[in-house]
Amino acid sequence: MRCLLLLGLATWHPHAASHPSHHDVQQPILSPQEEDSSSSYSVQTPPLDTDWTYEVGTDPWPQYPRPKLARSQWQSLNGIWTYANASSHDALDDPPFNRTLPQEVLVPFCLESGLSGIQGENTIYSWYKTTFTVPSTWDSDHRVIPNFGAVDYEATVFVNGYKATFHRGGFFSFAVDVTSYLKGGVEELVVFAFDPTDSDSYVVPVGKQTLSPEHIFYRPCSGIWQRVWLESAPKNHIANLNIDGDAHGVVNLTVVAVNGHASVVNVTIPTHVATAGSPITFKVPSVKPWSPDSPTLYDVTIKMGLDTVVSYIGFRAVTKAEVNGVQRIKLNENVIFPFGTLDQGYWPDALFTPPTYEAMTFDINTQAPWLQYAPQTRQNELGILIMQDMPSLPSSLKPNKAQYAEFERQLKLLVKQLRSYTSIFAWVIYNEGWGQPKSHKPDFDLTDTVRHLDPTRLVDSVSGWFDRGAGDFSDDHHYTRPRCGTPEHYIDATGFDPSRIGFEGEFGGTGHNVSAEHLWKVKKAIDGISETYEMWDTLETWNARGHFLLSELLFQVQVYSCAGAVWTETTDVEGELNGMMTYDRRILRPDVGKWKADVQALYDASDCRSSQRS
Repeated sequence: MRCLLLLGLATWHPHAASHPSHHDVQQPILSPQEEDSSSSYSVQTPPLDTDWTYEVGTDPWPQYPRPKLARSQWQSLNGIWTYANASSHDALDDPPFNRTLPQEVLVPFCLESGLSGIQGENTIYSWYKTTFTVPSTWDSDHRVIPNFGAVDYEATVFVNGYKATFHRGGFFSFAVDVTSYLKGGVEELVVFAFDPTDSDSYVVPVGKQTLSPEHIFYRPCSGIWQRVWLESAPKNHIANLNIDGDAHGVVNLTVVAVNGHASVVNVTIPTHVATAGSPITFKVPSVKPWSPDSPTLYDVTIKMGLDTVVSYIGFRAVTKAEVNGVQRIKLNENVIFPFGTLDQGYWPDALFTPPTYEAMTFDINTQAPWLQYAPQTRQNELGILIMQDMPSLPSSLKPNKAQYAEFERQLKLLVKQLRSYTSIFAWVIYNEGWGQPKSHKPDFDLTDTVRHLDPTRLVDSVSGWFDRGAGDFSDDHHYTRPRCGTPEHYIDATGFDPSRIGFEGEFGGTGHNVSAEHLWKVKKAIDGISETYEMWDTLETWNARGHFLLSELLFQVQVYSCAGAVWTETTDVEGELNGMMTYDRRILRPDVGKWKADVQALYDASDCRSSQRS
């Protein structure tokens, strides 16, 4: 996975249990009660820490977890759970109900991370356990719903001995109504997680995770790695929203109810009230469009029957158009030149999950002075544009028919779960051919699928190679010499396609060695540092090389059809030392004044060519 925040068909395939009614409750799976004690939680010393590692405490990520669909009655389940390693799927035959598991674990941090308190290896089969009490202030006739931000890769959830649900897909959220399983008082929540990563014959979306880390492939992230919370909602409640606004104030809203049918829905934006069924389209007058320079958002209240949720919306339009002979990206009818960094979203102490909210925003705020971000205070008010990748299948394997069908199912999940976020302007299906079938047809089929699910954004079907003509971008990757929108042949010899957007999906990747205190202290990673494309010993030479590469890119903007680029990368990751910052975020490599001038020159050149009259 190249871009954050952030799978396949396994041979074992349990089915999710349906929700039983109060009159048809399944029998619980019983196990003997045992009185054990768990080893106390403590941060395990990671190979490299950050300034936030020892500030997390035992109540991590207390902020409300889902601002796009927020309810007033909720309770965080983050914090100390108990954990036990398991040896196989057979462990499901003997779930650890009414037992105390041997180790304490901090949710929501990957089992392989220091912050989890486990820092395990080969944590393929895992048990988690916690308890909760439904607040007495919650409406007694409402449903009780645990939500999981993400569990890698499969999760089987039990409540008080009942199997509540099964979910597959390590990068996606899910929820389950457990009201029928509650007994009152202290409730037991148990989760079995299975994460094969790239073991055996499994071909599942993993991004750059591997059980054998080396250079550009990293330590895996297993188990619960996103926030877990409890919420209360009416029996017929809103399960999902798809909310989008264009630059002229037109709102398109689809409300999905838990029973699949949304009844009458009332929608309130400060300047407008609409009442209709689902889907809903209406216009809000005099809106201020969202952009990185002015990231304006509007609060939205949605009522359906007894259910009320709060969301927000940004009004913007993303299109492509030919401008003076070059295919350009437009935001709100204005030509933009997207330039930013590849963000793989890794943290040395927590892997996929930033240690804290402040740590997460640090990466963006640090680059604000020279990448023209406009940091504010709320999600999507950070004023950034994001190209969101689908996590790749393993790079060296080709999927069979069933595995590819599962990849497609999860690609649909990605788009459905993230399409309401204003900051995303393009979807990326494949990265550098990883998991890409040999046939041309799937490239076009998946592009059509993404366009159908979300016609409001661009699609970068193939970032890097192998480009067969699908999607909106002719996207090149070349680290030590950009080839953005130039007539030069790309790695797969297809050449630049002037009918699509000329884009340098990755370039740079220039390395800079640092002292041991800033290195990922794993021997294999350190031994692989020399594999970095280029390695410079001083920041002066690193910055000089960056200036040269940006000057080459500038020429391509001035003369050829270059319409955007991504520099590799935001931070170092493990043994890959080519970040704008070190992996611990303690060294910022760019000479900010020089980089700001070079990046501004790219924007100016794009503006100049876009405003010329033919």
